[in-house]
Formats: sequence, C-alpha cells, structure tokens
Amino acid sequence: MQNHLKGIIYAAITALFWGVLAIVLKIIDDKVEPITIVWFRFLLAFLMLAGWQAVKNPRSFGVLIRPPVLLVIATLALTWNYIGFMMGIHYTTPSNAQLFIQTGPILLAVAGIAFFKEKISRLQVIGFIIALLGMAFFYRDQLIAFFDVQQKYNLGVIHLLIAAIAWALYAVLQKKLVLKIDVQRLNLFIFGLPVLILLPFVKFATLQHLDLVTWLLLLFGGINTLLSYTTLSKALQLIEASKVSIIIIMNPIITFITMGILTQLNVKWIGHERFSVFSIIGGFLVLSGAVLVAKKQKQR
Repeated sequence: MQNHLKGIIYAAITALFWGVLAIVLKIIDDKVEPITIVWFRFLLAFLMLAGWQAVKNPRSFGVLIRPPVLLVIATLALTWNYIGFMMGIHYTTPSNAQLFIQTGPILLAVAGIAFFKEKISRLQVIGFIIALLGMAFFYRDQLIAFFDVQQKYNLGVIHLLIAAIAWALYAVLQKKLVLKIDVQRLNLFIFGLPVLILLPFVKFATLQHLDLVTWLLLLFGGINTLLSYTTLSKALQLIEASKVSIIIIMNPIITFITMGILTQLNVKWIGHERFSVFSIIGGFLVLSGAVLVAKKQKQR
C-alpha cells in the first residue's frame, strides 16, 4: 500500500508539471523557435541529471555506451513527442494542445490491453466512444474560432495526434525498461540522445537578446522535463500503467482553469482562449471518456 500511494503521488506530480508546462511553452514560443525550445529542455535536463549522477552513481553513464535497442526506440519516440507537442502549441493554444494530447494516455490504456494482457470491459468501449465524440465537439467548435487560420490549426492538431502516438510508444517501452534498469540511468540516455539529434536544427540566434523572464521560463522548462519524467518513471515502476494514465489525464484541467483565468484577466503576454459551451462540453467528454478507457477492470 505504501508503494501504491507513492505511485499515485508521483503520477499526480507529473500531471501538475504538465498542466503548467503547456502555458509556459506558449509564452516562450513567441520569442524562441520551437525545436530550439525542445533542444534546450533536453539539454538542461541532461546536464542537471548528469551532474547529480556523476556524484551519486558514476557507473550509470555506462548506459550511454551500450543502450538497449528498446531504450533507443523509446528515446526517439519521446523526442518526436516533444517536437509534435511543441508544434501543436505553436499552431494552436495550450488548451487545444492539452486536450488532443490526451490521445496518448488513451492509447497507453489500449497498449495495456494489447501487450500487458489487461481485459477490455464494456465500460472501456463506452469510454472510447465518449472520448471520440468529445474530440469531435471540441474540434468543430475550436475550428470556428480559428476560422482565419484553419490550415495552421489542422496542422497543429495533426502534430498533436502524432505526438500522442509517439508518447504511448515511449510509455509502453518505458514500462518494460524500468523493470530491469534504474530510472535515472534510463533518463540519462533519454535526455542525452535528443541533444545530439536535434543539434543541427537548433537556431541559436533565437536565444540571443532574450530578457530575464524568458530565460527563467526556459530554465523552468528544463527543470520541468527532468522532474516530470523522473516522477513518471517512478509511477510506472510502482503502479499499473492504467492508473498512471487516469491521473495524467487530469492535467488538462489545470491548463483549462489557468488559461480561463488569464483570459478573463485579459493579459497581453499570452494569446486568449475561446471557451464556448461546446468547447467545455467537448473537453469534459474527452476527459470522462479517457478515464473510462484507462480505468482498470476490477478483479474477482
């Protein structure tokens, strides 16, 4: 029970970090090129973790020399997830990005059924239908709001859906890897490889002449990367993938509420959201359906 509670707390911390992250990334996006933001997040997370491991467990760097094939695939999947999510935020809004990225936890639950032999229930099937209906509601309503830039909005949604698929693949592989390899060793490679892969695409010019606030937000993005994926790995290590999914699915609520408050305050430093009745209904249906899908069937 103690490990079960720890797993829930770790997953909740991940949800909290991700709920705030989408808003921070949108603010930075106005001043820094998207892939450069992703690269900087991985770089900062890797440097902080490498410094810690150099003191605590120098042997953990061995994973950088001979990584398992599954770890390489998981890292590539997570790299694309970061890029896709960032592009989704770039072309749409934090709330849009957070809602459509929930396809990831839904697919993780499907993977639990397919690969971890979890039985599918009638309730989960109903959840799939509700989530798809909610996405249709939300997409149609938001498309009206983005009428002048429909092509960009659609491109953002496509990026987010592909990013969600990539995240589900990462999470499935991570669930297998954490059973044999220490979490921090895994994260050393997961944070380090993207730094090299994305380096040719980084536009360092966008990092010049940034103000202090933007640098602090970039710093927060890197810290967020390290802490959220450390707590996620711990959660997957301690509790079932389905329970982790349910808790993570709640993170858009944090984004929606925060963006709603900022929109009402009419702040100038971030674009406003459009929350109509249909958007709220659609968002509620997606989250409700996702919870039903991720909910594990009770054992007799």
